Amino acid sequence: MKLCELFGQGRTVFSCEVFPPKKTAPVDSIYQTLDGLKDIRPDFISVTFGAGGSQVNQTTREIAALIENQYHIPAMAHLTCVAAGKEDVDRLLSELKEDGVENILALRGDVNPAYPPKTDFKYAGELVRYIREQGDFGVSAACYPEGHLESPDPVSDIRHLKEKVDAGAQHLVSQLFFDNDDFFRFLERVRIAGINVPIEAGIMPVLSESSIQRMVSMCGASLPSKLTRILARYGDHPEALREAGIAYAIDQISDLIAGGVEGIHLYTMNNPDVAKQIAGSIASIRKV
Repeated sequence: MKLCELFGQGRTVFSCEVFPPKKTAPVDSIYQTLDGLKDIRPDFISVTFGAGGSQVNQTTREIAALIENQYHIPAMAHLTCVAAGKEDVDRLLSELKEDGVENILALRGDVNPAYPPKTDFKYAGELVRYIREQGDFGVSAACYPEGHLESPDPVSDIRHLKEKVDAGAQHLVSQLFFDNDDFFRFLERVRIAGINVPIEAGIMPVLSESSIQRMVSMCGASLPSKLTRILARYGDHPEALREAGIAYAIDQISDLIAGGVEGIHLYTMNNPDVAKQIAGSIASIRKV
């Protein structure tokens, strides 16, 4: 099933993201995460694609195939410009097709200094177009409610996003954000620009102060005063911060669904217990 077919059915799509285990961990360790996620039956699960060489990217393919064929949940495999040249893309597309994986998230990706970036595709839009030309894949792309870090202004950011959609992206997943007003303003701008594909709101629960500060520095998301107060109050109390962070994410999702968003994409950080707690709390409101 192409992921764009999930939308427009009278309910909010709910999906999750996982990442391959670290090099020091066996790929089988992903089973614990997937065993937990299968109970909440997300509409699909995406698998990240690192700039860590061919083995990491092969692991992405293996996990996507596992999700699709053993867990019988649609999988979306990430694919990045910086980690894959044309030969890599051709090979991976062929293998994904053999595995029954129909959906790909095409990204530019972040450069890992330890691995020289590939240069066949400079921008995600080029990769989107190439994938659409190579076979019958559902192709998704990323969007940035607060603008990409390298974008000079919001207008340029929306223009580049439209280029990805015009190249063939059928579905968009947003970068994480913590202020729903940022997302709603972004949604208004993209619809005015004629971008009409389904857009999922990317939500990352705040589980530790250090991890969220690291993510914010990497993606440029801002911290609203409400969340800043939570971090100040509970930052030195891990269990309290975990509960407050989960509550904040649930509140975000509830408000987004009330505002009519088409989908929620949960960045699970491979923590199925947190994903299950959040999914259970929003199960009824997703169906309204």
